[in-house]
Amino acid sequence: MKLIPLLIPALLATLPAQAVQLYQWKDAQGHVFYSDHQPPPAVKNARQKDFKGSFIEGGESYALKRAREKSPVTLYISSCGAPCDQAKKHLEQRGIPYASKNPESGPDRAALEKLTGRTNVPVLLVGKTKIEGYEAGQWNAAFDQAGYPKAGDLIKKPVPAPTTATAPKSPADAPKPETTTPTPATPTPH
Repeated sequence: MKLIPLLIPALLATLPAQAVQLYQWKDAQGHVFYSDHQPPPAVKNARQKDFKGSFIEGGESYALKRAREKSPVTLYISSCGAPCDQAKKHLEQRGIPYASKNPESGPDRAALEKLTGRTNVPVLLVGKTKIEGYEAGQWNAAFDQAGYPKAGDLIKKPVPAPTTATAPKSPADAPKPETTTPTPATPTPH
């Protein structure tokens, strides 16, 4: 029965991109069953799940999703110039999903005043961590602590280009390894 949990990902990976139903139930002996067919009519504790499309293709990474759920990011920002522009660019370059709030008026202003006691921006919230002002190192430390992937982890790294040296056309054209002939040792007088 330990193989069944291993079979579920394999089963899901083989499913087509259309909607699929999967059933789970336990028999009288407590064995768990998974199937794409309905369970026998006598089974009372069956659960049905609908799967649509691929869970692997597109969307965000598992690490990013988990960090976002555990420590959502909110940015209080306005048209304050360079600090606000840098703050927004930092989040975009790192690939951090965030809620943007403009405290120039309305409920966002009251929320920022309650949070910091003033209306200066930018203010970053990562979960319950509050950072006033923009400082890249401090922001990155907060993202790292919350489990957000680093910017390089979100972007596929390009495959290195082959070197410009061309391969020899034939073994005769290949460069010969350098060989050295040992020099004979000269006898020393005793």
